[in-house]
Amino acid sequence: MQNIDIATLVIIAANVIISMKGFNDFSFFEKYKFNIAGIRRGEHIRMFSSAFLHADFSHLLFNMLTLYFFAPVVINSVGVPFFVVIYVVSLLAGNFLSFYFHKDEYHYSAIGASGAVMGILYSAILFFPNMGLYLFFIPIAIPAWLFGMAYLLYSIYGMKKRMGNIGHDAHIGGAIGGYVLTLLFAPSLFETSLWIVVLLALPLILLFILHKLNKI
Repeated sequence: MQNIDIATLVIIAANVIISMKGFNDFSFFEKYKFNIAGIRRGEHIRMFSSAFLHADFSHLLFNMLTLYFFAPVVINSVGVPFFVVIYVVSLLAGNFLSFYFHKDEYHYSAIGASGAVMGILYSAILFFPNMGLYLFFIPIAIPAWLFGMAYLLYSIYGMKKRMGNIGHDAHIGGAIGGYVLTLLFAPSLFETSLWIVVLLALPLILLFILHKLNKI
């Protein structure tokens, strides 16, 4: 079992405590979830608080396990303060992108730490693009850079087709936050890993083009 930094522990504890409160208190859940109508009424706390609520225990477990495994990679690469900044900014970036794409859908709601966690995951991929990721029941490791590309493209497709009850735009926003801040905090990546910097930028450029063409 790997050592867990106190910052990661605090973030996981906050997610668990607030999510458990939401599981057992419907009014609390409704008050702090991401909801367009509520945010447009001025309840801006939802942009932050919603990232500590989850739909159920499996949703919470998946996000916290992902954070647990990839947080050390980022912490060891840029340090605890920058790790926390990447987490928080990715959280907000995910929700801001969701708000941007759904601002006229007053019924739209969302929850979960996925945007923040995706920011940490994509930061880790930038630092170690060739690390192997094991997904579900696939018996072989998938290179992190390939997973990053595939997931961003899948999220863009999911946004376009409005697939499932998943906040694809929050995932992309979080990934953008992690991508941009990691390059700001570790500009040496432009020299040591330029290929992965360019590769992970391609889906983001595609998203921009599709949006400009009103295709998404």
